[in-house]
Amino acid sequence: MEIEDQSLSNKKMSEKDLNDWLPITKSRNAKWWYSAFHNVTAMVGAGVLGLPYAISQLGWGPGATVMILSWIITLYTLWQMVEMHEMVPGKRFDRYHELGQHAFGDKMGLWVVVPQQLMVEVGVDIVYMITGGKSLQKFHDTVCPDCKPIKMTYFIMIFAAVHFVLSHLPSFNSITGVSLAAAVMSLSYSTIAWIASADRGVQPDVQYGSRASTTTGRVFGFFSALGDIAFAFAGHNVVLEIQATIPSTPEKPSKKPMWKGVAFAYVIVALCYFPVAFIGYWVFGNSVQDNVLISLEKPRWLIAAANMFVVIHVIGSYQVFAIPVFDMIESCLVKKMKFKPTRMLRFMTRNLYVALTMFLAITFPFFGGLLSFFGGFAFAPTTYYLPCIMWLAIYKPKKFSLSWFANWICIILGVLLMVLAPIGALREIIIQAKDFKFYS
Repeated sequence: MEIEDQSLSNKKMSEKDLNDWLPITKSRNAKWWYSAFHNVTAMVGAGVLGLPYAISQLGWGPGATVMILSWIITLYTLWQMVEMHEMVPGKRFDRYHELGQHAFGDKMGLWVVVPQQLMVEVGVDIVYMITGGKSLQKFHDTVCPDCKPIKMTYFIMIFAAVHFVLSHLPSFNSITGVSLAAAVMSLSYSTIAWIASADRGVQPDVQYGSRASTTTGRVFGFFSALGDIAFAFAGHNVVLEIQATIPSTPEKPSKKPMWKGVAFAYVIVALCYFPVAFIGYWVFGNSVQDNVLISLEKPRWLIAAANMFVVIHVIGSYQVFAIPVFDMIESCLVKKMKFKPTRMLRFMTRNLYVALTMFLAITFPFFGGLLSFFGGFAFAPTTYYLPCIMWLAIYKPKKFSLSWFANWICIILGVLLMVLAPIGALREIIIQAKDFKFYS
């Protein structure tokens, strides 16, 4: 009996030592405002600049409906996740898959959550590599229009170089400064995008009809736009990991400061998203580009500044989505493959991850199509309906109660989004890939 108790105590000690080393649980001294700007950085990403394009494919009525519904549903599911973080007294679900294991069982929980979460986080990092490279290229071309053109491949490599350094910051709290700068930048370039659009005024030949000339094009465009909007509301994959950095006691649970930060972040999200989406479409109509900054050619200095703000923001966003991936990889290597938790292990895994996302970004830079594909295929489950399924599995609300109805409505809408959006996105990727030359 004594030997069993000792082995259990040793196991707990080794788990505590590992948690003290892993990036998510290394530091738990975050304040509520840390959660606010981590959530803004995770949520307000490159997707905001594609919103006018998405509205142009949906039209005014459906576009406004989908935007408002997405804001409400994702705020509700985010509240659910914050609540579920400490639902078991004395235990914290520090990672999305830990909550999944509690809801669906140890094995099933891992299979349900981990593939989707990894797809989202790695997918976002690849898209942000492309966005960072594209925005650097746009900055270069705007500042120096007469310079010799440089391949986008090189701009993606320049962007990746920053991450070969920043990826070695040890924990979530150690990227707080980067995340704060990114959150400020996201508000700045969103504001530039809609104020510069409003300043241009409605274009003389503006049209609000469908972008596509054929019924097939209109249908696929509609599906693709759903994915673009889903991609814009994508912070749920890292919300439990952000909450894990906040201190918690039975008297002062972490959900109070976390919810305060989330509510603040969602106000910022609304201030960024709705003006950009609606004013961008109002000004340019169905001729708006899939990145609204490309539609804004002048004033040159302002567009150059906005593109540099995008670069700084996606540097922070890349790190916010990469930290949980590092945590997963390092945890697996130490627990399953019995590697020692050393600096060299961290150095190798993180450099390899950055190199992989850089390579994939250089190879497949179909920006618009990728946004929509990942938005539908991976974000819809983890953001729109997986939290609701977990809530129903754990809390078991009474049939036909308000909570039961709310969760089932979110699940049905989320599943529709997951099925429809990738169909439209795949068509967009195929159309763009026709004229694409590798590593051009």
